[in-house]
Amino acid sequence: MSSAKITVVEAPLAGALLLEPQVFGDARGFFLESYNEHTMADIGIAQQFVQDNHSFSSHNVLRGLHYQVERPQGKLVRVAVGEILDVIVDLRRSSGAFGKAHAVRLSGENKRMLWVPAGFAHGFRVVSETAHVLYKATDFYAPELERSLLWNDPALGIDWQLDGEPSLSEKDRKGVPFQQAETYR
Repeated sequence: MSSAKITVVEAPLAGALLLEPQVFGDARGFFLESYNEHTMADIGIAQQFVQDNHSFSSHNVLRGLHYQVERPQGKLVRVAVGEILDVIVDLRRSSGAFGKAHAVRLSGENKRMLWVPAGFAHGFRVVSETAHVLYKATDFYAPELERSLLWNDPALGIDWQLDGEPSLSEKDRKGVPFQQAETYR
C-alpha cells in the first residue's frame, strides 16, 4: 500500500470527484503521487486505465465538450503546468444530475485532479498563457464514436469565464445542442 494520501475535496456531480493529492515539498521542490491503484481504489476509483494523454494549449483555447458513445471513457484529469477551467456535463439519464454541468479550476499550482466517470462530457478552457493537461482514460480513443456537445449551449448554462473569444476546433464549433445529444442510460 502507498503511504501517500489523496483527499476527496468535492463530489461536484454524482460519481465525479475533485481530488487533492498529498504533496511532499521542501527547498528542492515537491513530490506527489499522481496515480496509485491502491489509493484510488480506496476512494472508489477502481477502473483500469488503458491510455494516457497529454494536451498542450494556449490561452483561451477551449476543447470540448467531448464524449464517446458505446465505449465511454472515464478520465482522471490533472494539469502539470498552467491553469484550466475544467468542465463536465452529466449525460447519464439515470442520474439525478442528468444535464447538469460543473466547472472547477485545475492548475499546476493547486495540483488538484478531477475524476470524470464514464457517462460525462468533458472539456476545458485554458486560463493561463499555456497549459499542459494530462489525463488517464479507461477506454481507448475511438474517433468514430466521439461526439461533441455544443460548448455554449444556453441549456447547459456553463460560465466559461471567457476573457475574449475562445479558440475552437471546427469539430467543437459544430457541437450538437444538449437536447439533440446522444446520451447514456
